[in-house]
Amino acid sequence: MYRRGALSVAVVALVLLLAAGVGYCQSPKYGGTIVFARGADSVSLDPINVTDGESLIVTRQIFDGLLQYNEKNTSVEPALAVSWTVSKDEKVWTFKLRQNVKFHDGTPFNAQAVKFNFDRWRDPKNPYHDGAFEYYSYMFVQGDTDLIKSVDVVDDYTVRFVLERPLAPFLANLAMTPFAIASPTAIKKYGADFGNHPVGTGPFKFVRWDHGDKITLERNDAYWGGKPYLDRIVFRSIPDNSARFMELQAGSIDIMDGLSPDDVKIAEKDKALKILLRPSFNVGYMAMNMEKKPFGDIRVRQAIAHAINKPAIIKAFFAGLAEVAKNPMPPSLWGYNDSVTDYEYDPAKAKKLLAEAGYPNGFETTLWAMPVPRPYMQQPQKIAEAIQADLAAVGIKAKIVSYDWATYLDKIAYGEHDMCLIGWVGDNGDPDNFIYVLFSGSNAVPGRASNYSFYKNPKVDELLVKAQTVSDLNTRTKLYEEAQQIIHDDCPWVPLVHSTPPLCAKKEVEGYIPHPTVSESFRKVWINR
Repeated sequence: MYRRGALSVAVVALVLLLAAGVGYCQSPKYGGTIVFARGADSVSLDPINVTDGESLIVTRQIFDGLLQYNEKNTSVEPALAVSWTVSKDEKVWTFKLRQNVKFHDGTPFNAQAVKFNFDRWRDPKNPYHDGAFEYYSYMFVQGDTDLIKSVDVVDDYTVRFVLERPLAPFLANLAMTPFAIASPTAIKKYGADFGNHPVGTGPFKFVRWDHGDKITLERNDAYWGGKPYLDRIVFRSIPDNSARFMELQAGSIDIMDGLSPDDVKIAEKDKALKILLRPSFNVGYMAMNMEKKPFGDIRVRQAIAHAINKPAIIKAFFAGLAEVAKNPMPPSLWGYNDSVTDYEYDPAKAKKLLAEAGYPNGFETTLWAMPVPRPYMQQPQKIAEAIQADLAAVGIKAKIVSYDWATYLDKIAYGEHDMCLIGWVGDNGDPDNFIYVLFSGSNAVPGRASNYSFYKNPKVDELLVKAQTVSDLNTRTKLYEEAQQIIHDDCPWVPLVHSTPPLCAKKEVEGYIPHPTVSESFRKVWINR
């Protein structure tokens, strides 16, 4: 009696599910094309030669690194390396590599390929060292010292890294998308033009790049991690947020990022669409170039911090999907210093500080604004206008300046700006990736700067280097907390916002999981049709 009754209940439940249109034990399907629309084109498809998310989300599909992140967070997992060991002094790391893997051009992946790539990145005299290789400098160079002393081939499927000193985030760094392994044969063939002809071992192969319009990839049937479901991915560039949303509504694209706050509520009511939220792991900010007058004066910088109404900006431009930033790293990351007190919005205090600095009537300057929406700032031009108005209220006349995306990034890396809007999305789940990259004096070198305020504080540098060399989490946390307080007091830039970026997709898109780093794999994405 009991067993028969339980079976009847199960059958009724299944019938109700099917009647409601809910799939039961539905399996992913192979085939089809996904069109992913974003606000800007990629800069290059050579992953080590770019720093922007629009490039890296594409290269993530084409290339693999030695390590990778879990699909939902930044915990490190095997990829082209299957296992690893470290010496007692934490200076020697040995990796066992995955066997029987081939690049898309049919050449073998092995230890020699790993060494070739790292030698290309590390050595400016290497014949294939074409580019700035910013991320390598950000993560592995301290002043004039390359923290990777050597990369040695032990055998075809074993590679050894020898470090100058312990580097706590070493594994997390290796999993970053820029450190993907490219085909040595293709690099030799294409040279400086490799960024237009990318060849990796990833789940999708490069087919075509129509610059300014779209990039087309096709499935790698022989992928070591398992055959992807999709036949093709097309990355389209549609700069205007509203135009992108209209195309999604019309059905000509399948997924879009950069959904404007005004369109979130509309999308929520559309039964053909669904909202996807990317975990908040970013900071949007305004950097003040301390090498240009009057931003070398701390009173001017603090005055500007008091002049900007951050809560009003978030209310107007983020539809509740953001929080005010007071630190250069998000509160979701360990090591965050919540005891820091933000500069409150206080125009009167701003005017007083300007007068003390010798600018009772303010001054004229420029505010650079991004030309495209970013995950941390979907409406940068409008936000720039709001900041412009706030600054005008205290006597600072800021002219808004903008360039195309690639040029914008290049110019601020050279320090041509007075003030600039920009942001950072965490790459690896370690505070080092925020604070060292954005504030180390080593990263304030014109041409490859990620420290866009060109801030240089020896005490901060000392703390950040020490935090890299110790493995104890409590010690590292205290070091990062101290560094955040000093940075706050020096005020090299105004942290504005930590956003929760919304994406929107058709209901039939399955398996798409937005990653905190903005570089998710499409391998498990499928179309439920």
